[in-house]
Amino acid sequence: MNGAPVIAVEGLTKRFGSKTVVDHISLTVNRGEIVGFLGPNGSGKTTTIRMICGLLSADDGVGTCLGYDIRTQSAEIKREVGYMTQRFSYYEDLTIRENLDFVARLYGLSPRKRFVDSTLDRLGLTARQGQLAGSLSGGWKQRLALAASVMHEPQLLLLDEPTAGVDPKARREFWDEIHALAADGLTVLVSTHYMDEAERCHRIIYISSGTIVARGTVPEVIEASGLSTFVVTGGDIPAIARRLRGMPGVEQVASFGNDLHVVGPDKALVGRSVAAAVQGTGARAGEDATSLEDVFIRLMETTQKTSGAGK
Repeated sequence: MNGAPVIAVEGLTKRFGSKTVVDHISLTVNRGEIVGFLGPNGSGKTTTIRMICGLLSADDGVGTCLGYDIRTQSAEIKREVGYMTQRFSYYEDLTIRENLDFVARLYGLSPRKRFVDSTLDRLGLTARQGQLAGSLSGGWKQRLALAASVMHEPQLLLLDEPTAGVDPKARREFWDEIHALAADGLTVLVSTHYMDEAERCHRIIYISSGTIVARGTVPEVIEASGLSTFVVTGGDIPAIARRLRGMPGVEQVASFGNDLHVVGPDKALVGRSVAAAVQGTGARAGEDATSLEDVFIRLMETTQKTSGAGK
């Protein structure tokens, strides 16, 4: 990850009419990094990614992507970028091989057969190359989409909610492949709502209402949140949950199986509330590690309150 950043933007801004969707965002991404974009729907994640890769022009801000100016050299950027959308966008009445051959023609790859063959082999699609894309399961469609996105050997890969509707095994295999590509030097930006996927990124960036509100490695973001988590086990969990909601220092109360997770920013205050709520119930309570999901919910609630207050 040495050398100049693959992405370096400052003050990136996009407006649609009177609405500012992305508001002066600045960030850098290094070669071989996998960076996750998190945030609620409509937060500006996809718009930011599209401006960075030249698919959408910025109204304000400066920066480079792959050494090219994002505002004046979008055509050069596009040639070096692979983009995988959330919705499967290839021809369902063509086979896997025919779809890849079509994509190879679009990029002007030569010799096409060599590019298609090597991509089929790399993504484990050779045995299924004659199968119609429309007959594939979600996981195999995802694999085909990834293959089409990296066949032209891009330097930057953009993934927009890439594993929506895909089973856990296929998701894990997909992420194993992403890490293998990153190890070879590919830089990856991924927009996701799945916390386990965010945890597989080298760094995460949380965007809300068009601004960055948290960034760093997962441990850094969790630590910066200042949240403390207590777990309650045993006793009448639903009754304890009702008692805890609204108690001093308690921000989140969530059931996980037979346990109850209680989260707040003041450890001492949350601890006292939890102790009071379980007293005489036969339940047990103890401190536990705060999860990225706890932080995600906290950030969503905080930014929603802030945006609501500003209206």
